[in-house]
Amino acid sequence: QVQLVESGGGLVQPGESLKLACVGSEDSFNGDIISWHRQAPEKAREWLATLWPGGAEMYAPSVKGRFTLSRDDAKNTVYLRLDSLKHDDTAVYSCQSTGEDGTAWGQGTQVTVSE
Repeated sequence: QVQLVESGGGLVQPGESLKLACVGSEDSFNGDIISWHRQAPEKAREWLATLWPGGAEMYAPSVKGRFTLSRDDAKNTVYLRLDSLKHDDTAVYSCQSTGEDGTAWGQGTQVTVSE
């Protein structure tokens, strides 16, 4: 089963940007459906966006227009760019892959938005 590793999180000020990466351990990752989620302290996990192998995308209303998906198949990587970050965007961001071998999750990367 594919293993996922996220990176790119950090501490930023409101209004700044980050680009998160989700790297898959197998080439089959490029044929999977990739989703990003986040979970803030004491809150339920929230779906953010999904990218299909054919390029179709879908975003949650709360992030549409601020967050952008992209992928680099040569690097087995899906990116989530976060723009115009707000305090409420503070959370652990995780990616999920769904494919023929089932579903896999990464360990997450922390995004903190603070002055």
